[in-house]
Amino acid sequence: MNRIYLDSAATSRMDGAVIEAMSASMAEIYGNPSSSHQYGRAAKSKIERARRNIAKLLNVTPSEIVFTAGGSEADNMILRNAVCHLGVKRIISSKIEHHAVLHTLDVLEEDEELQLDYVNLNEDGSVDMNHFEQLISDTTHKTLVSLMYVNNEIGTVLDAKKVSDLCKQYDTLFHSDAVQVIGHYNLDLQEIPIDFIVASAHKFHGPKGIGFAYFRKGIGIKPLLTGGAQERGARAGTENVHGIVGMDKALEIVYKDIDKEAAYINDIKKYFLQRLKEEIPGVAFNGCPEDEQRSNYCLLNVRFPGNSDMLLFSLDIKGISASGGSACQSGASGGSHVLNAILSQNEAKKTSVRFSFSKFNTKDEIDQVIVALKEILKI
Repeated sequence: MNRIYLDSAATSRMDGAVIEAMSASMAEIYGNPSSSHQYGRAAKSKIERARRNIAKLLNVTPSEIVFTAGGSEADNMILRNAVCHLGVKRIISSKIEHHAVLHTLDVLEEDEELQLDYVNLNEDGSVDMNHFEQLISDTTHKTLVSLMYVNNEIGTVLDAKKVSDLCKQYDTLFHSDAVQVIGHYNLDLQEIPIDFIVASAHKFHGPKGIGFAYFRKGIGIKPLLTGGAQERGARAGTENVHGIVGMDKALEIVYKDIDKEAAYINDIKKYFLQRLKEEIPGVAFNGCPEDEQRSNYCLLNVRFPGNSDMLLFSLDIKGISASGGSACQSGASGGSHVLNAILSQNEAKKTSVRFSFSKFNTKDEIDQVIVALKEILKI
């Protein structure tokens, strides 16, 4: 069976060159980077090279990059650091953030003296900027804004420049989960001065279990994990050298031809969207996928008519991998928290599927998916 993988927003297929770079690192760079001998220095050199390369991509300094086990740890590190060590007493966020943010905020609200406010959302998942400015302008407490740059379920892109400008105007810290941005878009953190971002390598054809947090210079960092002085005291534990090497290689590859790759993937997304509209009566889309400026080019969240509770399973049987959005598809009794926040109750009950694309996909695969969907839905 020729399997078709359309779930790259969950995790992406590793690039062959990344696997080669990691294999070489495992064979040759086996010293502890905290050791002072030549094997340790060789490992440390690989880590610092990767840190410099990431900093250059973001137009920041290497000391502002902290390696983590991925985006969830980085979000936790930033939010807990802000509340427990930076004096933040109020956080403004949204109901459609990743659970790494939402669940952490729930714990912080329960355990700490924290005011938590959620901004209103438009039906496409974008932030109601009028309400956001009302919230941010009305505070007497030190405040942090936590809004994800690209929503991982529906692909709606935050107007990060406007948010960062308002944060600067009202002397507010700004954290953005950029897991669906790094490796897909150019991001200059001098042009858009976000205070904290997070990234995860497995979203851009790198390995799982490695990512980074960015802390703007001058903002103190207290470790979430203690027991060692690694990462300049920001995170204890021997660094994942091979994962860092793989992430560095993945970023090198993707940013070499990022505009060309983005155009290729966006063409696949547009082709799929058009074929769906032509072939599936009553199909709808979550977010704003036809607005190229406000929607991620790698992702299409499709809402099918009715409730086809076996749709994902049936697609998988036909060799097609995607992710679900409705309650029966996600395996969660409450369904997708993102779709529940932006859709009416009746629309949220319908079967939604997230299809997400990469450079490894083709239009021929899209044609095969259309055929499979018509067979499953009996069209």
